[in-house]
Amino acid sequence: MHVGHLRSTIIGDCLARLFEFLGHDVLRLNHIGDWGTAFGMLIAYMKEQAPDVLTGKKDTDLTHLVGWYKASKQLFDMDPAFKKKSQLEVVALQGGDPESLKAWHIICDISSRAYQQIYDLLDVKLIERGESFYNPMLADTVADLEKKGLITISDGAKCVFVEGFQNREGNLLPLMVQKSDGGYNYDTTDMATIYHRIHDEKGDRLIYVTDSGQSVHFQMIFKVAEMAGYLDPKKVKVDHVPFGLVLGPDGKKFKTRSGDTEKLIDLLTTAIDHADKILQERSPELSEKERHHLAHALGIGAIKYADLSCNRTGDYVFSYDRMLRFEGNTAAYLMYSYVRVAGIKRKVNVNVETILKSESIRLEHPSEISLGVHLSQFGEALENVSRDLLPNRLTDYLYALAEKFNAFFRDCRVEGSPEQNSRLLLCEAVARTMKQGLDILGVQTVDRM
Repeated sequence: MHVGHLRSTIIGDCLARLFEFLGHDVLRLNHIGDWGTAFGMLIAYMKEQAPDVLTGKKDTDLTHLVGWYKASKQLFDMDPAFKKKSQLEVVALQGGDPESLKAWHIICDISSRAYQQIYDLLDVKLIERGESFYNPMLADTVADLEKKGLITISDGAKCVFVEGFQNREGNLLPLMVQKSDGGYNYDTTDMATIYHRIHDEKGDRLIYVTDSGQSVHFQMIFKVAEMAGYLDPKKVKVDHVPFGLVLGPDGKKFKTRSGDTEKLIDLLTTAIDHADKILQERSPELSEKERHHLAHALGIGAIKYADLSCNRTGDYVFSYDRMLRFEGNTAAYLMYSYVRVAGIKRKVNVNVETILKSESIRLEHPSEISLGVHLSQFGEALENVSRDLLPNRLTDYLYALAEKFNAFFRDCRVEGSPEQNSRLLLCEAVARTMKQGLDILGVQTVDRM
């Protein structure tokens, strides 16, 4: 996985966490591209260059797999004979050829181990259900579209043409559900997928999180699903959640110094290392074990928050220095505000649960009132995100909460004041709201920093 996969993973996890918190039954599906042309190229290349790996006589790892994929892509683009061989491998794979399936399993196993290492670091839970899951449904899907009179043959391929979708020349764009060589593609898989999610899994809201480059594709999928009778917009809501690019300091796609696409695992571990150095400077009294724990929470939290705090429809510039700052709208600032609340509770050293039974919050000082009013708007902020699917609505709310709490902290003494119990309960409300909000974002809270 490379940095391009970062946004779909983080945004999708945040939305899943939100709907789970709101009480919905959420199915977290990772629709990975484990089928099609990319695998045809790789299998064809490995049959020529690494046959012992495909027969199971020799082990390999993700590094070799990535290298072979790059080499196969170059051959595919330059060598017509290899391109044809790759396309035939796709047809063989889709047809259930035992040798092709064995090769596919070996490649998938290597990839899955690498995925899981990243998901563990990010604390993301997913059900892996790739394109291959839907392969048995593809022929029936095409046959059904033909039966309903939606298929047009174009250059030997079976296509659905949809009014309103045109190319630059003004010609209708095709949704190609079967290629001229008999093979299936991403369009076919997504048609089978939307049918399965509505009719078999009874989904009443489908949310697709992919880059904005696929917007037209999904608009066509949704429209054809309506035309075929798979999707009734009155009963099922479908949303494509597009997002922009992750950019480097130069304003271009984020890459390594050598010009290669940044590996996501390297990006995450580097963020943790940066956080560890910051904590060494800020809190030298921390034990090594405690510092490493905090560095993981801060580094991963910083990456997630930096992504989610931007309007997802736009691009954003990736910067370790900016996202790890302890001031401004960052995870570090919010986490430190939460730590400050925890510090007040420790200092007062009174059982909050006991106070809750006999006391209530009284808002008198302007800073208390401002903070209390904002706390009451948490539910509204969550509803806004659930409607618009824009996580930055929640980060904006939490940043404002931290700002209002810090103004309260500046203006209103808690320990030893006549209002101690009321203000302690207000602090508890802040802590619980902030913890819940950060949890929905996938950001871990800590009690000390």
